[in-house]
Amino acid sequence: MDSVVRTPETPTKVWTQSMAAPAKRNLWNAMLRGCRGRCPSCGEGKLFRAFLKTADCCSQCGQDFTHHRADDLPAYLVIVIVGHIVVPIMLWVETNYSPAVALQLAIYLPITLVSSLLLLQPVKGAVVGLQWALRMHGFDESEAESAAERPA
Repeated sequence: MDSVVRTPETPTKVWTQSMAAPAKRNLWNAMLRGCRGRCPSCGEGKLFRAFLKTADCCSQCGQDFTHHRADDLPAYLVIVIVGHIVVPIMLWVETNYSPAVALQLAIYLPITLVSSLLLLQPVKGAVVGLQWALRMHGFDESEAESAAERPA
């Protein structure tokens, strides 16, 4: 007697345009647009609705910003940037002039505070632009479409 082993048939996959690699996004343009507080996708709509609160979506192109995950990276980057500017100046002034500590605190603390606040929004915008350009954290349309197609 012949025993026939039956294997389940695997469905044939047909290539469609949606399976193609998505078009590359310009990283530097996206970061520059984000740095200016504009939508990294179109460059027209506003990225922020408040000082550090991103808008839910772009008013011009409809790009969704709710899934960005900038978290603490902008604050860390601002600390590094401001520290690399203020600390060498402090050391140079201290080494060459030795002003009183009270005078140094009266100068460097406000400079550090103001420069940190001025840099925080542009750096956060650049981080959101980076995430958009690299299709991170839900900025990939194909992931959103495939998630919508999956049964619940």
